Amino acid sequence: MFLLLKYMSLGVLVLQTTSLVLTMRYSRTLKEDGPRYLASSAVVSAEMLKIFACTLLVFMENNLNVRAVNQLLREEIVNKPVETMKLAIPAGIYTLQNNLLYVALSNLDAATYQVTYQLKILTTALFSVSMLGRRLGFYQWLSLLLLMAGVTLVQWPTESEGDSEQKILSAGSQFVGLMAVLMACVSSGFAGVYFEKILKETKQSVWVRNIQLGLFGFMFGFVGMIMFDGQSVRQSGMFQGYNIIACTVVVLQALGGLVIAVVIKYADNILKGFATSLSIIVSTLISYFLLEDFNPTG
Repeated sequence: MFLLLKYMSLGVLVLQTTSLVLTMRYSRTLKEDGPRYLASSAVVSAEMLKIFACTLLVFMENNLNVRAVNQLLREEIVNKPVETMKLAIPAGIYTLQNNLLYVALSNLDAATYQVTYQLKILTTALFSVSMLGRRLGFYQWLSLLLLMAGVTLVQWPTESEGDSEQKILSAGSQFVGLMAVLMACVSSGFAGVYFEKILKETKQSVWVRNIQLGLFGFMFGFVGMIMFDGQSVRQSGMFQGYNIIACTVVVLQALGGLVIAVVIKYADNILKGFATSLSIIVSTLISYFLLEDFNPTG
């Protein structure tokens, strides 16, 4: 049963990652008449949806007993402030990371983003070794070196025809996207290992931990939205530019948070990273044939 849950969660994660990357990229490059939806608003909406979903799952775990759930949440969240505050660190980092992913996918094609973002496997491995005392074998270190080589090749400059000004703009846009991905890789590695450490040191329900994480994520995300997009929110509202595609991105991002928590609980962060890498092939093919924003070189 444990192995079944382990590999099922990894499979769902691959599908969710592929769908999220392609949908997010499409939504950030789609030309529309009205204003584009705010990335900060999408992050906040995803956290709200995640809290709602986890609360529902906690109710199902407790046979829809309202009194039992109320007592459980009060005991774990209100009566254990120190334990709850521990989740503020990964929540803040995850919120930053989610915002960075929107910046990255606004400036990079899906395939380049996917390959570069796999550097999070390297950062996760380094944090796992330093924080959890995990040991990696020879082939694991070798695969990490191959990963770094792949990321380097993807970012290697290529000669292409076109207007020089357009080249400069494209280079500047790619640099912004690359910096956003690299920052997301470091934050993802640390937050993932920190959250794994918390989950495996306690026997508490993974859904309760996700509610705690979501509450902090919502607060940090909301403050960030007011600080950076406050004027746009006041003028056109928090849900400006939302359509079916934007709503799909929000749902997929919320689902990702839930699936990752299950994967961390039943597998580990490094395995999660390698499972996610499988979606690169699918993302590359769809990016080339459907989105037509990626032309692979030698």
